[in-house]
Amino acid sequence: MATRNLNRDTRMELLLAAERAFAHKGYAAVGINEVLSSVGVPKGSFYHYFSSKDAFGEAVIERYFEQYLAEMDEILTNADQDGASKILAYFASWQASQSFGDCEGKCLAVKLGAEVADMSEPMRLALRTGTTQITDRLENAIRGAAADGSSPFTGDARTTAEALYQLWLGASVMAKIQRSLAPLDAATTVTRQLLGI
Repeated sequence: MATRNLNRDTRMELLLAAERAFAHKGYAAVGINEVLSSVGVPKGSFYHYFSSKDAFGEAVIERYFEQYLAEMDEILTNADQDGASKILAYFASWQASQSFGDCEGKCLAVKLGAEVADMSEPMRLALRTGTTQITDRLENAIRGAAADGSSPFTGDARTTAEALYQLWLGASVMAKIQRSLAPLDAATTVTRQLLGI
């Protein structure tokens, strides 16, 4: 039993170390040995936890989205705020999480999206699943804001949720290119305009 818990803890340590490394350098630039040595795991132990680097990358992405979605749910289910305020709080959190020096895993979808989509089908599918779940939550939040009257929105909630997510992904990339939060400020303005808030 103790071995099972140790294995699970070691596996999680590897996932967290890889998430930080991938967010900083990208997927292709990070070697398995780099991750293993950062956690103090012997080189030969990797395949005890993962069948391949792609399977490892897929697990990192799945763990990232699990944590991300839990944080998103916490923001979007805040009973003390109306629907529009919840949406704005989510995007404010997104903006606050962007760092030009070290993402610390908070911008993994932005960092890996374009890189791995053509490199690994399992990783692409993990990214698609995660981003779809984000869009689902945004769609529900938009509907909630319209229902509680905090947004006069009457359009197609799904299309708007997809457009907002794409807008914020693009703004995050541009923020990194420009080393400025101005693209995210612009995304906030457009978000308010689209939702009338």
